[in-house]
Amino acid sequence: MNRFAEIVRRDIRLALRQGSDSIMVVTFFVLTVVLFPFGIGPEANILERVAPGVLLVTALLASMLSLDRLFQADYEDGSLELLVLTPTPLEVVVAAKVVAHWLTTGLPLLAAAPILAVLLNLNGDGFSTLMLTMLIGTPVLSLIGAIGAALVLGARRGGVLLSLLILPLYVPVLIFSVGAIDAAVQGLATKSHLLILGGMLVAALALAPWAASAALRQALE
Repeated sequence: MNRFAEIVRRDIRLALRQGSDSIMVVTFFVLTVVLFPFGIGPEANILERVAPGVLLVTALLASMLSLDRLFQADYEDGSLELLVLTPTPLEVVVAAKVVAHWLTTGLPLLAAAPILAVLLNLNGDGFSTLMLTMLIGTPVLSLIGAIGAALVLGARRGGVLLSLLILPLYVPVLIFSVGAIDAAVQGLATKSHLLILGGMLVAALALAPWAASAALRQALE
């Protein structure tokens, strides 16, 4: 656990020192959502109807912007090879880097979401569900993204390839997140959608570090 915490702190310090990834993610999220009222019109009922989908699709795309750098910087400067040689299991290293990625990208998205939801006139009944789905869904995006980032490590045009690999895997998270918010707005039960999202998170926590570490070992050979 000490080694896990050290890696998380290290990656957070590096992210804050550079600053560009977190700023880029939040800026993309905010600007893209702000553009939608200009594109589809200011009618409150239309904005309310499309708000869940717009917020979650934009958050999904924003979370992908920094994924190709999840392991790339350490791979280029040799730090990744040193991390592999340490007594710490590579799965723990991957999990720590995913946590750091979520804290520097997913958490800012979560903080910006309520303000943008007001801009899109999201029904008040959907606010708590929006926050809950993003709290559950964004870690799943980071975990799945870690697998893709490990698979394309060292590849040319890795960012494009990464998008093609992980976008289909993001679709279930998007479907059930939007479904939960729509159900909350309509006064229906959201438990089933949230349980499925929770199941995805548990499955990703169990499987993603192992899959990503296997891909990293392959890339380093």
